[in-house]
Amino acid sequence: MDDTNQIHNVDGVLLRECWYYALPSHALKARATVHRTIVGEPVLLGRDADGKVFAFRDTCPHRGTLLSKGAFDGREVQCPYHGWRFRTDGQCTAIPSQLADQKPQAKDIRTPAFRVAERDGNIWIYIGTQKDNLPPVPAVPAVGAKFQLHESSIFACNIDVAVSGLMDPAHGPFVHRSAFWRGEHSIHEKQKAFSPLAEEDGLGWRMDRHTASRNSRAYRIFLGGTPETDISYRIPATRIEHAQTQKYNYCGLTACTPITADRTEVHHVMYWDVPGGFLLRPVVRALAKRFLEQDRRAVMAMQEGLAFNPSTMLIQDADTQTRWYLRLKREFLTAQAEGRAARNPLMPVMLRWRS
Repeated sequence: MDDTNQIHNVDGVLLRECWYYALPSHALKARATVHRTIVGEPVLLGRDADGKVFAFRDTCPHRGTLLSKGAFDGREVQCPYHGWRFRTDGQCTAIPSQLADQKPQAKDIRTPAFRVAERDGNIWIYIGTQKDNLPPVPAVPAVGAKFQLHESSIFACNIDVAVSGLMDPAHGPFVHRSAFWRGEHSIHEKQKAFSPLAEEDGLGWRMDRHTASRNSRAYRIFLGGTPETDISYRIPATRIEHAQTQKYNYCGLTACTPITADRTEVHHVMYWDVPGGFLLRPVVRALAKRFLEQDRRAVMAMQEGLAFNPSTMLIQDADTQTRWYLRLKREFLTAQAEGRAARNPLMPVMLRWRS
């Protein structure tokens, strides 16, 4: 199937009925709330007095005030405008201005709640109305690597542009140049086997386990040897990399969360079990910030060019993963429209490119 003709059918569409990365667990303290905008939805995320995470629509049903601007006692959120109170499931419990014989009463009012999940040091939110048979919450491999740090950056573009830029396998020598480990001098042919994800793992694909390429010097130094690596990508926008030597493990989780149609937050979470891991955080954090900023600048340059509506192309084989992303996105939307489960149309394949 030629997917190039399908780009405009799905381009820019924000997917619902999906788990999206909200924030790292440590960023949400007990008895606190924060505001996030996700897929255009105003979301109040909070952690109650017992440490349980909750989320509901961050607008008061009365006059639309942001509830996250009000007080939270660990049990109920109070609107800062008229003092309406809401339990953590979104149910209103008090309307101070109402008399007993007036309508509506608090029991009649509710602000919609969202499903949330806390896993591997991350908080995920489900944007959608589906109640049962939800897709699996993204998870890093259970190999003992511990949560070490989280970095994020706002990309002023649609999630499709952010995803296509971040998953691209050929930009490394040009966007992430380094005299130490990567540049045009390091470009060489690569050949990787890919396979579709199992149904229970979500809609996506995997770069099968392989020995890391010779321009992965940073991994070799960090993990004490040449690692075996596998990388998975699943709809809507989660990439998980696992690098492993005989001694140590590294896992990297990258997730794109659409704020609106033209703003995307890119999260990168890092795990490792290298001894003295906390001592390495400042250096690794600086490198992670640098990589994210390099990617942001590259994607912004693409976004600025696309504003002129140029004719573009997808080439063989370096752009195959972008084709897959568009194909799976189309299948996801088609399945929703037809009221059926999405089916992964991808097949195992060997891809070759130079980077």
